[in-house]
Amino acid sequence: MSHSISAAISPAELEARLRLHGLPALGAMRFGRLLQAFGSASKALSAPASAWHSLGLPTACTDARRSVEVREGARRALAWIDNQAQHLLMWDQPDYPPLLAQLEDAPPLLFVAGDPSILQRPQLALVGSRRASRPGLDTAAAFSRSLAAAGFVITSGLALGIDGAAHQAALDVGGRTVGVLGTGLEKCYPQRHRALARAMIEQGSAVISEFPLDTGPRPEHFPRRNRIISGLSLGVLVVEASVASGSLITARLAAEQGREVYAIPGSIHHPGARGCHQLIRDGAVLVESVQHILETLRGWQHLPPPAAAPLEASEHPLLALLQAAPHSSEALALASGWSLPRVLAALTELEIEARAVNENGRWFARLS
Repeated sequence: MSHSISAAISPAELEARLRLHGLPALGAMRFGRLLQAFGSASKALSAPASAWHSLGLPTACTDARRSVEVREGARRALAWIDNQAQHLLMWDQPDYPPLLAQLEDAPPLLFVAGDPSILQRPQLALVGSRRASRPGLDTAAAFSRSLAAAGFVITSGLALGIDGAAHQAALDVGGRTVGVLGTGLEKCYPQRHRALARAMIEQGSAVISEFPLDTGPRPEHFPRRNRIISGLSLGVLVVEASVASGSLITARLAAEQGREVYAIPGSIHHPGARGCHQLIRDGAVLVESVQHILETLRGWQHLPPPAAAPLEASEHPLLALLQAAPHSSEALALASGWSLPRVLAALTELEIEARAVNENGRWFARLS
Protein backbone atom coordinates (compact mmCIF):
# COMPACT_ATOMS: atom_id res chain seq x y z
CA MET A 1 0.00 0.00 0.00
CA SER A 2 1.30 3.43 -0.90
CA HIS A 3 2.86 5.61 1.78
CA SER A 4 0.80 8.47 0.29
CA ILE A 5 -2.48 7.03 1.58
CA SER A 6 -3.90 7.04 5.08
CA ALA A 7 -3.87 3.64 6.80
CA ALA A 8 -7.56 4.16 7.61
CA ILE A 9 -8.43 3.09 4.03
CA SER A 10 -7.85 -0.54 3.06
CA PRO A 11 -6.18 -1.28 -0.32
CA ALA A 12 -9.44 -2.85 -1.59
CA GLU A 13 -11.49 0.22 -0.57
CA LEU A 14 -8.91 2.53 -2.13
CA GLU A 15 -9.13 0.71 -5.44
CA ALA A 16 -12.95 0.74 -5.24
CA ARG A 17 -12.93 4.52 -4.67
CA LEU A 18 -10.67 5.00 -7.67
CA ARG A 19 -13.02 2.87 -9.78
CA LEU A 20 -16.05 4.88 -8.62
CA HIS A 21 -14.14 8.08 -9.33
CA GLY A 22 -13.45 6.96 -12.92
CA LEU A 23 -17.12 6.41 -13.80
CA PRO A 24 -18.66 8.71 -16.42
CA ALA A 25 -21.22 11.27 -15.18
CA LEU A 26 -20.32 10.69 -11.52
CA GLY A 27 -19.57 14.05 -9.89
CA ALA A 28 -18.74 14.87 -6.27
CA MET A 29 -22.39 14.94 -5.11
CA ARG A 30 -23.24 11.53 -6.60
CA PHE A 31 -20.00 10.04 -5.24
CA GLY A 32 -21.02 11.24 -1.79
CA ARG A 33 -24.56 9.90 -2.22
CA LEU A 34 -23.20 6.43 -3.02
CA LEU A 35 -20.83 6.34 -0.04
CA GLN A 36 -23.61 7.53 2.26
CA ALA A 37 -26.10 4.97 0.95
CA PHE A 38 -23.81 1.93 0.97
CA GLY A 39 -21.20 2.81 3.62
CA SER A 40 -18.19 2.17 1.36
CA ALA A 41 -17.11 2.31 -2.27
CA SER A 42 -16.59 -1.48 -2.30
CA LYS A 43 -20.22 -2.10 -1.26
CA ALA A 44 -21.47 0.54 -3.72
CA LEU A 45 -19.70 -1.19 -6.62
CA SER A 46 -21.22 -4.57 -5.79
CA ALA A 47 -24.76 -3.22 -5.22
CA PRO A 48 -27.37 -4.08 -7.87
CA ALA A 49 -28.02 -1.62 -10.69
CA SER A 50 -31.57 -1.09 -9.42
CA ALA A 51 -30.17 0.29 -6.13
CA TRP A 52 -28.09 2.81 -8.08
CA HIS A 53 -31.07 3.83 -10.21
CA SER A 54 -33.18 4.37 -7.09
CA LEU A 55 -30.53 6.91 -5.95
CA GLY A 56 -31.02 8.80 -9.23
CA LEU A 57 -27.77 7.67 -10.85
CA PRO A 58 -27.75 7.55 -14.66
CA THR A 59 -27.44 4.27 -16.60
CA ALA A 60 -24.05 5.45 -17.98
CA CYS A 61 -22.64 5.21 -14.43
CA THR A 62 -24.16 1.84 -13.61
CA ASP A 63 -23.17 0.20 -16.89
CA ALA A 64 -19.52 1.30 -16.70
CA ARG A 65 -18.86 -0.17 -13.24
CA ARG A 66 -17.22 -3.35 -14.47
CA SER A 67 -15.67 -1.96 -17.64
CA VAL A 68 -12.04 -2.74 -18.45
CA GLU A 69 -11.41 0.99 -18.92
CA VAL A 70 -12.55 1.86 -15.38
CA ARG A 71 -10.52 -0.99 -13.81
CA GLU A 72 -7.47 0.02 -15.85
CA GLY A 73 -7.83 3.67 -14.77
CA ALA A 74 -7.89 2.61 -11.10
CA ARG A 75 -4.79 0.43 -11.59
CA ARG A 76 -2.95 3.30 -13.28
CA ALA A 77 -3.86 5.66 -10.42
CA LEU A 78 -2.60 3.13 -7.83
CA ALA A 79 0.72 2.90 -9.67
CA TRP A 80 0.89 6.72 -9.93
CA ILE A 81 0.47 7.31 -6.19
CA ASP A 82 3.22 4.79 -5.46
CA ASN A 83 5.67 7.56 -6.37
CA GLN A 84 7.24 9.49 -3.46
CA ALA A 85 6.17 12.90 -4.85
CA GLN A 86 2.63 11.89 -5.88
CA HIS A 87 -0.30 11.69 -3.50
CA LEU A 88 -4.02 11.11 -3.28
CA LEU A 89 -6.06 13.08 -0.73
CA MET A 90 -9.58 11.95 0.21
CA TRP A 91 -12.34 14.12 1.63
CA ASP A 92 -12.83 11.95 4.75
CA GLN A 93 -9.14 11.83 5.69
CA PRO A 94 -7.34 14.24 8.08
CA ASP A 95 -4.82 15.47 5.47
CA TYR A 96 -7.57 16.84 3.19
CA PRO A 97 -7.49 20.69 2.86
CA PRO A 98 -9.81 21.96 5.65
CA LEU A 99 -11.30 24.96 3.78
CA LEU A 100 -12.04 22.85 0.71
CA ALA A 101 -13.72 20.21 2.88
CA GLN A 102 -16.37 22.81 3.81
CA LEU A 103 -17.81 22.82 0.27
CA GLU A 104 -20.98 20.86 -0.33
CA ASP A 105 -19.46 19.59 -3.60
CA ALA A 106 -15.86 19.18 -2.37
CA PRO A 107 -13.91 16.80 -4.64
CA PRO A 108 -13.96 13.31 -3.06
CA LEU A 109 -10.45 12.63 -4.38
CA LEU A 110 -7.61 15.04 -5.12
CA PHE A 111 -4.49 14.00 -7.02
CA VAL A 112 -1.46 15.98 -5.84
CA ALA A 113 1.95 16.19 -7.51
CA GLY A 114 4.41 17.89 -5.14
CA ASP A 115 4.00 18.74 -1.45
CA PRO A 116 0.44 18.11 -0.19
CA SER A 117 1.11 19.79 3.18
CA ILE A 118 1.02 23.27 1.63
CA LEU A 119 -2.72 22.74 0.98
CA GLN A 120 -3.18 23.05 4.75
CA ARG A 121 -1.63 26.52 4.78
CA PRO A 122 -3.42 29.88 4.29
CA GLN A 123 -3.93 30.37 0.55
CA LEU A 124 -4.92 33.34 -1.58
CA ALA A 125 -6.13 32.83 -5.13
CA LEU A 126 -4.84 35.17 -7.82
CA VAL A 127 -6.63 34.91 -11.16
CA GLY A 128 -7.23 36.90 -14.33
CA SER A 129 -7.22 37.08 -18.08
CA ARG A 130 -5.35 34.65 -20.33
CA ARG A 131 -4.73 37.58 -22.70
CA ALA A 132 -3.56 40.03 -20.07
CA SER A 133 -1.85 43.34 -20.82
CA ARG A 134 1.80 43.87 -19.86
CA PRO A 135 0.83 46.15 -16.93
CA GLY A 136 -1.68 43.48 -15.81
CA LEU A 137 1.02 40.79 -15.81
CA ASP A 138 3.38 43.09 -13.90
CA THR A 139 0.67 43.87 -11.32
CA ALA A 140 -0.12 40.16 -10.86
CA ALA A 141 3.57 39.38 -10.36
CA ALA A 142 4.05 42.22 -7.84
CA PHE A 143 1.01 41.18 -5.75
CA SER A 144 2.00 37.52 -5.91
CA ARG A 145 5.55 38.27 -4.73
CA SER A 146 4.33 40.39 -1.80
CA LEU A 147 1.64 37.94 -0.69
CA ALA A 148 3.96 34.91 -1.05
CA ALA A 149 6.64 36.75 0.94
CA ALA A 150 4.01 37.46 3.64
CA GLY A 151 3.56 33.70 4.00
CA PHE A 152 0.47 33.06 1.88
CA VAL A 153 0.39 30.20 -0.61
CA ILE A 154 -0.58 31.59 -4.04
CA THR A 155 -3.26 29.47 -5.72
CA SER A 156 -4.27 29.76 -9.36
CA GLY A 157 -5.26 27.74 -12.44
CA LEU A 158 -1.92 27.42 -14.28
CA ALA A 159 -3.52 29.09 -17.33
CA LEU A 160 -1.64 31.43 -19.65
CA GLY A 161 -1.58 35.12 -18.72
CA ILE A 162 -2.27 36.23 -15.14
CA ASP A 163 -2.26 32.69 -13.64
CA GLY A 164 1.19 31.86 -14.98
CA ALA A 165 2.61 35.24 -13.88
CA ALA A 166 1.26 34.68 -10.35
CA HIS A 167 2.73 31.15 -10.04
CA GLN A 168 6.12 32.22 -11.39
CA ALA A 169 6.39 35.31 -9.16
CA ALA A 170 5.66 33.22 -6.03
CA LEU A 171 8.46 30.81 -6.99
CA ASP A 172 10.81 33.75 -7.68
CA VAL A 173 10.69 34.85 -4.02
CA GLY A 174 10.99 31.30 -2.66
CA GLY A 175 7.25 31.20 -1.88
CA ARG A 176 4.79 28.35 -2.33
CA THR A 177 2.14 28.12 -5.01
CA VAL A 178 -0.63 25.68 -5.97
CA GLY A 179 -1.75 25.07 -9.57
CA VAL A 180 -5.25 23.61 -9.97
CA LEU A 181 -5.73 21.89 -13.32
CA GLY A 182 -8.92 21.45 -15.35
CA THR A 183 -7.37 18.25 -16.78
CA GLY A 184 -5.83 15.12 -15.29
CA LEU A 185 -2.27 15.50 -13.98
CA GLU A 186 -0.89 13.41 -16.86
CA LYS A 187 -2.41 15.81 -19.41
CA CYS A 188 -0.98 19.15 -18.24
CA TYR A 189 -2.76 21.97 -20.08
CA PRO A 190 -1.71 24.34 -21.54
CA GLN A 191 1.37 22.47 -22.73
CA ARG A 192 3.35 25.72 -22.68
CA HIS A 193 3.18 25.55 -18.87
CA ARG A 194 4.63 22.05 -18.49
CA ALA A 195 8.03 23.45 -17.46
CA LEU A 196 6.37 25.81 -14.96
CA ALA A 197 4.36 22.90 -13.47
CA ARG A 198 7.57 20.85 -13.18
CA ALA A 199 9.38 23.74 -11.47
CA MET A 200 6.50 24.13 -9.00
CA ILE A 201 6.64 20.43 -8.07
CA GLU A 202 10.45 20.46 -7.75
CA GLN A 203 10.52 23.64 -5.62
CA GLY A 204 8.18 22.48 -2.85
CA SER A 205 4.90 23.68 -4.38
CA ALA A 206 2.12 21.53 -5.83
CA VAL A 207 -0.03 20.89 -8.90
CA ILE A 208 -3.41 19.29 -8.18
CA SER A 209 -6.51 17.98 -9.95
CA GLU A 210 -9.76 16.23 -9.08
CA PHE A 211 -9.92 14.60 -12.52
CA PRO A 212 -8.69 11.08 -13.38
CA LEU A 213 -5.03 11.24 -14.49
CA ASP A 214 -5.59 10.91 -18.26
CA THR A 215 -8.51 13.40 -18.53
CA GLY A 216 -7.91 15.82 -21.41
CA PRO A 217 -9.06 19.47 -21.60
CA ARG A 218 -12.85 19.82 -21.87
CA PRO A 219 -14.65 23.19 -21.61
CA GLU A 220 -17.06 21.99 -18.90
CA HIS A 221 -14.18 21.00 -16.60
CA PHE A 222 -12.78 24.51 -16.13
CA PRO A 223 -15.71 25.95 -14.10
CA ARG A 224 -15.43 22.84 -11.89
CA ARG A 225 -11.71 23.55 -11.52
CA ASN A 226 -12.52 27.15 -10.52
CA ARG A 227 -14.60 26.10 -7.49
CA ILE A 228 -11.49 24.31 -6.15
CA ILE A 229 -9.29 27.41 -6.66
CA SER A 230 -11.72 29.54 -4.62
CA GLY A 231 -12.58 26.73 -2.19
CA LEU A 232 -8.95 26.27 -1.15
CA SER A 233 -8.43 29.99 -0.59
CA LEU A 234 -9.27 32.60 2.05
CA GLY A 235 -9.95 35.03 -0.77
CA VAL A 236 -9.72 35.53 -4.53
CA LEU A 237 -7.90 38.48 -6.13
CA VAL A 238 -8.93 39.25 -9.73
CA VAL A 239 -6.25 41.28 -11.49
CA GLU A 240 -7.60 41.75 -15.02
CA ALA A 241 -10.69 40.17 -16.59
CA SER A 242 -13.29 40.75 -19.28
CA VAL A 243 -16.95 40.61 -18.27
CA ALA A 244 -17.39 37.10 -19.78
CA SER A 245 -14.22 35.58 -18.29
CA GLY A 246 -13.69 32.43 -16.22
CA SER A 247 -12.11 34.62 -13.53
CA LEU A 248 -15.53 36.11 -12.83
CA ILE A 249 -16.92 32.59 -12.39
CA THR A 250 -14.16 31.96 -9.82
CA ALA A 251 -14.99 35.24 -8.05
CA ARG A 252 -18.73 34.48 -7.95
CA LEU A 253 -18.04 30.98 -6.62
CA ALA A 254 -15.77 32.54 -3.97
CA ALA A 255 -18.56 34.88 -2.86
CA GLU A 256 -21.03 31.95 -2.68
CA GLN A 257 -18.47 30.00 -0.61
CA GLY A 258 -18.16 32.88 1.85
CA ARG A 259 -14.64 33.85 0.73
CA GLU A 260 -13.35 37.38 0.28
CA VAL A 261 -13.35 38.75 -3.29
CA TYR A 262 -10.79 41.42 -4.26
CA ALA A 263 -10.53 43.26 -7.58
CA ILE A 264 -7.91 45.63 -8.96
CA PRO A 265 -9.46 48.58 -10.85
CA GLY A 266 -8.12 49.77 -14.20
CA SER A 267 -8.72 52.30 -16.93
CA ILE A 268 -12.33 52.67 -18.08
CA HIS A 269 -10.92 52.43 -21.64
CA HIS A 270 -9.31 49.02 -21.09
CA PRO A 271 -11.62 46.01 -21.83
CA GLY A 272 -9.60 43.90 -19.36
CA ALA A 273 -10.67 46.18 -16.50
CA ARG A 274 -14.41 45.77 -17.10
CA GLY A 275 -14.73 42.46 -15.28
CA CYS A 276 -12.95 43.90 -12.24
CA HIS A 277 -15.17 46.99 -12.27
CA GLN A 278 -18.24 44.74 -12.46
CA LEU A 279 -16.99 42.81 -9.39
CA ILE A 280 -16.40 46.06 -7.48
CA ARG A 281 -19.96 47.19 -8.30
CA ASP A 282 -21.13 43.79 -7.00
CA GLY A 283 -19.37 44.33 -3.67
CA ALA A 284 -15.79 43.09 -4.18
CA VAL A 285 -13.07 44.88 -2.18
CA LEU A 286 -11.33 47.48 -4.36
CA VAL A 287 -7.62 46.77 -4.04
CA GLU A 288 -4.77 49.18 -4.79
CA SER A 289 -2.14 47.64 -2.50
CA VAL A 290 -1.38 44.40 -0.67
CA GLN A 291 -2.28 46.32 2.49
CA HIS A 292 -5.96 46.36 1.44
CA ILE A 293 -5.94 42.55 1.33
CA LEU A 294 -4.08 42.13 4.63
CA GLU A 295 -6.52 44.50 6.37
CA THR A 296 -9.57 42.40 5.45
CA LEU A 297 -7.84 39.23 6.64
CA ARG A 298 -6.81 40.85 9.91
CA GLY A 299 -7.48 38.52 12.80
CA TRP A 300 -8.24 35.52 10.58
CA GLN A 301 -8.20 32.54 12.95
CA HIS A 302 -6.28 34.80 15.32
CA LEU A 303 -5.82 33.03 18.63
CA PRO A 304 -5.22 35.06 21.79
CA PRO A 305 -1.94 34.36 23.64
CA PRO A 306 -2.14 31.62 26.30
CA ALA A 307 -4.03 32.85 29.39
CA ALA A 308 -1.10 31.90 31.60
CA ALA A 309 1.08 34.54 30.01
CA PRO A 310 -0.62 37.94 29.62
CA LEU A 311 1.46 40.04 27.23
CA GLU A 312 2.21 43.72 27.26
CA ALA A 313 2.18 45.22 23.77
CA SER A 314 5.97 45.60 23.92
CA GLU A 315 6.40 41.95 24.89
CA HIS A 316 4.90 40.35 21.79
CA PRO A 317 6.65 36.96 21.58
CA LEU A 318 7.13 37.14 17.79
CA LEU A 319 8.59 40.66 18.04
CA ALA A 320 10.99 39.45 20.73
CA LEU A 321 12.20 36.72 18.33
CA LEU A 322 12.47 39.18 15.42
CA GLN A 323 14.42 41.67 17.54
CA ALA A 324 16.98 38.91 18.09
CA ALA A 325 17.23 38.01 14.37
CA PRO A 326 15.20 38.05 11.14
CA HIS A 327 13.09 34.90 10.65
CA SER A 328 10.91 33.33 7.95
CA SER A 329 7.29 32.70 9.00
CA GLU A 330 8.01 28.93 9.17
CA ALA A 331 11.05 29.55 11.42
CA LEU A 332 8.91 31.75 13.69
CA ALA A 333 6.33 28.95 13.99
CA LEU A 334 9.08 26.52 15.05
CA ALA A 335 10.73 28.97 17.46
CA SER A 336 7.47 30.12 19.07
CA GLY A 337 5.68 26.78 19.14
CA TRP A 338 2.65 28.46 17.51
CA SER A 339 0.82 26.97 14.52
CA LEU A 340 1.69 28.54 11.17
CA PRO A 341 -1.83 30.04 10.62
CA ARG A 342 -1.59 31.68 14.05
CA VAL A 343 1.89 33.05 13.26
CA LEU A 344 0.69 34.40 9.88
CA ALA A 345 -2.33 36.08 11.48
CA ALA A 346 -0.10 37.68 14.15
CA LEU A 347 2.49 38.82 11.57
CA THR A 348 -0.28 40.36 9.48
CA GLU A 349 -1.39 42.41 12.51
CA LEU A 350 2.21 43.41 13.32
CA GLU A 351 2.68 44.49 9.70
CA ILE A 352 -0.55 46.53 9.73
CA GLU A 353 0.61 48.16 13.00
CA ALA A 354 3.97 48.90 11.30
CA ARG A 355 5.85 46.90 13.95
CA ALA A 356 7.20 44.24 11.56
CA VAL A 357 8.16 44.23 7.90
CA ASN A 358 8.72 41.46 5.35
CA GLU A 359 11.67 41.63 2.98
CA ASN A 360 12.46 38.81 0.54
CA GLY A 361 10.54 36.23 2.56
CA ARG A 362 12.09 37.11 5.94
CA TRP A 363 10.47 39.11 8.73
CA PHE A 364 12.26 41.97 10.55
CA ALA A 365 11.22 43.91 13.63
CA ARG A 366 10.60 47.57 12.79
CA LEU A 367 12.57 49.87 15.05
CA SER A 368 10.28 52.55 16.49
